[in-house]
Amino acid sequence: MSLPSSNTVWHRASVTRDRRHQLNQHKSVILWFTGLSGAGKSTLAHAVEEKLHLSGCRTFVLDGDNVRHGLCGDLGFSDQDRRENIRRIAEVAKLMLEAGVITLTAFISPFNAERQQARELMPTNDFIEIYCQCDIAVCEQRDVKGLYKKARSGEIAQFTGISSPYEPPVNPELIIDTDLFSLDECVEQVLALLKQRAVVAEQ
Repeated sequence: MSLPSSNTVWHRASVTRDRRHQLNQHKSVILWFTGLSGAGKSTLAHAVEEKLHLSGCRTFVLDGDNVRHGLCGDLGFSDQDRRENIRRIAEVAKLMLEAGVITLTAFISPFNAERQQARELMPTNDFIEIYCQCDIAVCEQRDVKGLYKKARSGEIAQFTGISSPYEPPVNPELIIDTDLFSLDECVEQVLALLKQRAVVAEQ
């Protein structure tokens, strides 16, 4: 994305990401949870954050609903607005990566192209795409917000999985079948990957 002005110059700070890693005793990374509404993205992201926090890691969850109350409060749910929503989130996540924080994003983020653009913003290996795979029938059974029912009745237009498409990740770093495993088992799969990649140390 080109800048509207040539007078804007990136300022390089003396406190670098590497220095923050040394202080934190862990690396920063983006955990990008994607999947249908009701697939367990937010629940899993917050559960992983809890485990990381208890082990002394600096973390933050960017949650889809929370972000739409502020940063993306001016956006609707058209394809164009969904793309802009993900662009903004990716830029925020990139800043938090530099801040040395393990950032967990929980968004439907339905389109492969937008998730790929988010990935390309980050340094190599710092974007971990986690596909919360869940049968839509199970998502509808959970439906804690009643959104699927409203979408089926036509009260909600452009609802992902019903009247708007969801494109499953082509080659995610991790696929978790959230309809087959318990929450604790799902958390352990994420933590195992973080240890494998030396983001956090083995306990």
